[in-house]
Amino acid sequence: MVFIAYVIVLTFMSMFAYILYYTIHDAEKVISNTANRRQDAMAQFVVRGDIVTSDDEVIATSEVDEEGNETRRYPHGELFCHVVGYNSYGRSGLELEQNFNLLRSHVNIFEKVGNDLSGNKQPGDRIVTSLRYDLQSAASDALYGARGAVIAIEPSTGRILAMVSSPSFNPEDIDEVWETVHSDENSDEEALLLNRATQGLYTPGSTFKIVTALEYMRENPNYDSYSYECYGEDDFNNIEIRCINGTEHGEVGLEESFAYSCNTSFSNMGVTLDMDKMYALTGELLFNKPLPYDGRYSKSQYVLNSSRDDIEIPGTVIGQGDTLISPLHNALIMCAITNGGVLMKPYMVDRIENVDGAEIRSFGPKTYGNIMTGDDVRHIMPLLKAVCEYGTASGYLSGQSYYCGGKTGTAEVDDEGRTNSWFVGYAGSKEDGADIVVSIVVEDYSENGISATSVAREIFDEFYD
Repeated sequence: MVFIAYVIVLTFMSMFAYILYYTIHDAEKVISNTANRRQDAMAQFVVRGDIVTSDDEVIATSEVDEEGNETRRYPHGELFCHVVGYNSYGRSGLELEQNFNLLRSHVNIFEKVGNDLSGNKQPGDRIVTSLRYDLQSAASDALYGARGAVIAIEPSTGRILAMVSSPSFNPEDIDEVWETVHSDENSDEEALLLNRATQGLYTPGSTFKIVTALEYMRENPNYDSYSYECYGEDDFNNIEIRCINGTEHGEVGLEESFAYSCNTSFSNMGVTLDMDKMYALTGELLFNKPLPYDGRYSKSQYVLNSSRDDIEIPGTVIGQGDTLISPLHNALIMCAITNGGVLMKPYMVDRIENVDGAEIRSFGPKTYGNIMTGDDVRHIMPLLKAVCEYGTASGYLSGQSYYCGGKTGTAEVDDEGRTNSWFVGYAGSKEDGADIVVSIVVEDYSENGISATSVAREIFDEFYD
């Protein structure tokens, strides 16, 4: 009997301890989960809070009429549509990810009591993002309505400064937009709701030469002695590879091959590489793996290893073939390069405030870890700088008041000659530092003529203005 009594006491103590642990440690996490429908009940008592930029522009707010009816407003219309999202049809963007915090209220006790006595809802807390209105606007304007995506990140912290996806829509018109994109006649427009910056998957084009160059330098410590004679086209593993417009680059080393984006030279390097080691490197750089990002995103893809046909190598190492990457992922690789190989977790919320501006909670930088070595960074940085000093990006980015580096790309997307334009790179006020990283893709560059590098220039100029 004594034994049974001990068992009962221990059972009740264990249950009490679990309830206490849940209340203190896990309750808020469970309630704040975006799938928890309990959050909808909170809207009966709290007016949904505002979302603002770091420079205090309101990008989402709630209007309440005399009868107490709430209407969600987006003062800047389409400009922040994908990143802020919409507050219906399951929600999206920050409206989804921060739903719990937007429906909490930390007003002072006197105001809270007054609202309760008068039957008014409590004012919800404010989400202060890391987004900058000036950079968001500059990025959107620079696209000139072309389809594509832009993401700008502070590499030393992971703060997302801008995120644009085009085409866009006004979240206040979500009822009409939802009906349009889900109708049989407009099923091809469903991508309108897709955030191309995080969910779009694109052929990387020559931006992938960053990966190929890293692997070549790892396997060839004497890479400074590399030399190749480019005649504008060549055959590798029975596959013909041509440089853009058949340009003959002449004799090039590794740096010149990278700066001029010489396809034949990189295919020449690529066919000598160990494809299993190449596959392992892409894994280190988070291809085929989850990204350290809390929002919705698509996982990038790389498939080539030693078990695949050798005819795939010449195209894959120059960024064609079956490789796919998101603008977000391309930005994270560049962030790690400029941060000594260390990747910081990207984030978009700086802090949560109550309606009076008192800070409730703040969010700071978090380290994901090293995704490349210090030697990798030291070897690749001169190549990135060469692209902007005398290479394919120099027309827009050489001779500026800031220092920059990066990689351009022109990715073929079909057999009809359609191409996308890429730029992924950084700018810094000091020669060996980076203040901002951008990743940009412009779809149908062959039709609209809008270069991703020109978009980068507009963003960098605005950042340092």
